[in-house]
Amino acid sequence: MRHLLTGTELTPDDLHQVLDRAAALKLAPRSSSLLDGRTVALVFQKPSTRTRVSFEAGIFELGGHPMVLRPGDTQLGRGESLRDTARVLGRHVAAVGVRTHADSELEGLAAEDQLPVFNMLTQNAHPCQVLADLLTLREAFGSLDGLKLTYVGDGNNMARSLYDMGRIAGVEVVLSTPPEFSLPGVESVTDPREAVAGAHAIYTDVWVSMGDEDTADARRAALGPYRIDDALMDAAAPGAIALHCLPAHPGEEITESVLYGDRQRIWDQAENRRHAQKAMLEWLLAE
Repeated sequence: MRHLLTGTELTPDDLHQVLDRAAALKLAPRSSSLLDGRTVALVFQKPSTRTRVSFEAGIFELGGHPMVLRPGDTQLGRGESLRDTARVLGRHVAAVGVRTHADSELEGLAAEDQLPVFNMLTQNAHPCQVLADLLTLREAFGSLDGLKLTYVGDGNNMARSLYDMGRIAGVEVVLSTPPEFSLPGVESVTDPREAVAGAHAIYTDVWVSMGDEDTADARRAALGPYRIDDALMDAAAPGAIALHCLPAHPGEEITESVLYGDRQRIWDQAENRRHAQKAMLEWLLAE
């Protein structure tokens, strides 16, 4: 049984096949009936816009029913064990996606091996977003070969997944963070202008994520030099694009002129979540 918990479960061949399939499904969105008559459970312990919309629409296009379970909709919030929850879901649905805080919650569901489990976001990983990012890079540059992507900002779950899955895809991923917000175990380039030299894409995420509100002022002060603006874009390779997993806060991690200008593929990323996730579900549920 397959699971997608961090994205590192994918081999290079798997990953490129998923991207190939995503590109094909984007051209013909109703060409697969993988989920005809089947249900996929989507468990949201954290709020979402793009994740919920893209998965619901994508599962419908695959012929299936997306069963959205929010906080309070299940007995998990009242103490039922992950083990028992997994055993029940396994009798009713084809797969389950989880958007939650601790990675251990997702790992606990997967460990029961009752049904395929996929990560819709946890504290340390966001693999479905990176699938969409890689698809967007392929569209923008024709191939992933030889590409350099620089992530600037907070060393968070987005940085981790970009670094891990980018290496599988053959993309050079450079992280640029303040020392106090670096990603554990990964070398970071402190100077963002140095980090983006030769980069084909510059990527960022919000500076204050859910749960970081108590340190918001300190974060904004430390991360100020890592804002994506036109000057930072000019320091990258000619034709470089800006990427952002959204939601964005114009004026903080990215300027309005870049977010809504012609040097970005951010809104393509948001659309590509649907196509990439449909291909991921085909991989996850392959016989």
